[in-house]
Amino acid sequence: MMGYDYIMFEKLPDNPKRKTSVWLIRNKNSQDCIGSVSWSAPWRQYCFFPEQGCIFSRSCMNDIIDFIDIQMHNRKKD
Repeated sequence: MMGYDYIMFEKLPDNPKRKTSVWLIRNKNSQDCIGSVSWSAPWRQYCFFPEQGCIFSRSCMNDIIDFIDIQMHNRKKD
């Protein structure tokens, strides 16, 4: 997976009650959690769930989109 300049994705331990993975999104400098990526059943895809009050630049949003695209591609391979 591609490295990102300002954010990192931390996969949470698998939960037997969930069929899909969850990742926290952290700021690389402060380690603050700025959101998460997890499966949305209504949308039938991985989605981004931002923390309240966070602001995202265009490049940060592009990194999140790239990460979700990779996860969707990996899911289709399984």
